[in-house]
Amino acid sequence: MPSLKDLKNRIGSVKNTRKITKAMQMVAAAKLRRAQDAAEAARPYAERMTSVMSGLSSAASGSAEAPRLLAGTGSDKVHLLVVMTAERGLCGGFNSTIVRLARVHANRLIAEGKTVKILTVGKKGREQLKRDFGSYFVGHVDFSEVKRMGYAQAQTVARDVLSRFDEGEFDVATLFFNRFQSVISQIPTAQQVIPAKFDEAPQVSALYDYEPSEEGILADLLPRAVATQVFTALLENAASEQGARMSAMDNATRNAGDMINRLTIQYNRSRQAAITKELIEIISGAEAL
Repeated sequence: MPSLKDLKNRIGSVKNTRKITKAMQMVAAAKLRRAQDAAEAARPYAERMTSVMSGLSSAASGSAEAPRLLAGTGSDKVHLLVVMTAERGLCGGFNSTIVRLARVHANRLIAEGKTVKILTVGKKGREQLKRDFGSYFVGHVDFSEVKRMGYAQAQTVARDVLSRFDEGEFDVATLFFNRFQSVISQIPTAQQVIPAKFDEAPQVSALYDYEPSEEGILADLLPRAVATQVFTALLENAASEQGARMSAMDNATRNAGDMINRLTIQYNRSRQAAITKELIEIISGAEAL
């Protein structure tokens, strides 16, 4: 049974931990608002870009002059998995859910006889995948020194992916990230970016005439579309990370409070037992005299 001093020290230690988790929760809440606003502001642009690209791709998909980013290489033998996670931990299951989805996807491709290559964005995903898929790593993008995600970071990732595609290193590229829904809900998402996949072309796209041609415009827009998709994924990840961290630190603060209550009760009981024992000894000594 721990002594009173040990219990008192442990209560003090848990109180200090609670102060830290509470502070981290408040910081995450402040960052979440800004990250959520950025993610939500980027969605209309991304959706409109997808709508325009969908109309163009539906018109150019059957053409012999369709860009390689749309038509692909004609094969799906080599897959590049771009796993985008956080640089830091203490954010609940945020990183684990992305890694789990990427791991399932990679195992399925390997079972089908495909060649898998992994490009990691963020330390935590790399650390979790290193043991099982270390031999499949082809690169890593480190944003640990970046305080706020912007389009420049998206361009860095997009250039890396596009240069590898131009050099014939892979046939299909897929992004893995968490799509922000709420503070307690982030949706693990796998999005194919090369060859470009779009939904059915909307009816409104028929109102536009493109010059010089759909193929020429696509050749210029498709690389930008890849950067836009990466940028959107980074913003969604940033908001999801802060939401997950806020929720995790809130749970940690509550758990620390519960532990302090339990330790305090145990401390009071031990102290009362010690006082009762001393009183018994004093009374017994007095009666002996």
